[in-house]
Amino acid sequence: MKNLGIGIVGGGIGGMTAALALLRRGFDVSVYEQAPELQEVGAGLQISPNGVRVLASLGLEKELMAISFEPQGKDIRLWNTGDTWKLFDLGVESVERYGFPYITVHRNDLHQLLVKAVQRIKPDAVHLDHRFVAVERNDSRVTIAFADKAPASFDVVIGADGVHSRMRELLFGSGPVQFTGIVAWRGVIPMELLPPELVKPVGVNWVGPGGHVIHYPIRRGELMNFTSVIERQDWTVESWSTPGSNAEYHADYPGWHPDVHAYIEAIPQPFKWALIARPPMQNWVVGRIALLGDACHPSLPFLAQGAVMALEDACILGRAFEEFDTVEKALDRYQRMRIPRTTRAVNGAYANTERFHNPALADPGSAQIYVDTQWAADKVVERYEWLFRYDATSVPLDGGAVAAA
Repeated sequence: MKNLGIGIVGGGIGGMTAALALLRRGFDVSVYEQAPELQEVGAGLQISPNGVRVLASLGLEKELMAISFEPQGKDIRLWNTGDTWKLFDLGVESVERYGFPYITVHRNDLHQLLVKAVQRIKPDAVHLDHRFVAVERNDSRVTIAFADKAPASFDVVIGADGVHSRMRELLFGSGPVQFTGIVAWRGVIPMELLPPELVKPVGVNWVGPGGHVIHYPIRRGELMNFTSVIERQDWTVESWSTPGSNAEYHADYPGWHPDVHAYIEAIPQPFKWALIARPPMQNWVVGRIALLGDACHPSLPFLAQGAVMALEDACILGRAFEEFDTVEKALDRYQRMRIPRTTRAVNGAYANTERFHNPALADPGSAQIYVDTQWAADKVVERYEWLFRYDATSVPLDGGAVAAA
């Protein structure tokens, strides 16, 4: 197995983490990315302890902490009054409880960290400007073809080409998609543009009828990541790079607290995109090809686990190739380990849509009762403990039924 050549289609966070996990175990890996430059969308990510554990296992913990922010906790705030409830503590408590911190990070900072780590092991591992268009396979080899580039053949190919995966389409068809009736907005704010009272070392989740808002510091606290969603039917373009205006953004949140509008006003350039739901796949492998990350389990962004699930995928994939003696066994165990857990995460994110947007939040009186119920300590534990305590670096891969947790 150590002599395997492995090709990865897609050079995002999932693809790069998989490349690093495999390279560190002695496999020869090449990554093919359609973009002419390695740039990730300028937005923030929340990396919970289960994800930090994976990155630490790849030797990146010190570098990761140097580029990220460690929030002290998470708060819930009510959309119109600003009433605040503590969701949970983070910081020292996260390390004590889970062994690793809960961090927030700029997507591009994490991406560049992974790229450099890959290139330290294999300087020519990443091939840019390679738009994947087709795949051919037999019992022992997989050949991937690109637009205007020479094809490449490997023993194994991993499709990590994101939510609009061409590999998934070729192997399994386009699959069902459904517009959720929700439009998302995002922006990154330099901290110096915000008044001191809006610069807080915590993650905040504003909840309200028909929408919610999330913001948290990133890049050592130099930036504030601001993301929100609203229920509306008139925008169905699923692209993170479509610019919107601050005026349109304000108009989507009538009656929301002045703090929310102060953040919106400070965003240099907001972007908007439609949220599209896709049911979890129950098969990721065809022969010597497997999917990874958003290519096989795209999630609504309401559980803060999309990137983290891709990190766990990459870790389990690397371990499977190290522990099993054939490609078939390794890929089978990889998907059997990951499908139950990622399916639970996708479904959990979908369930948060109703929780964050419930009509009971319209009135402050009923909102108090609703928040006390939905964010009671036992409910928070139920929703998050199974995520944060999971250890992709050591969970047994052989034998027995595979549980979602």
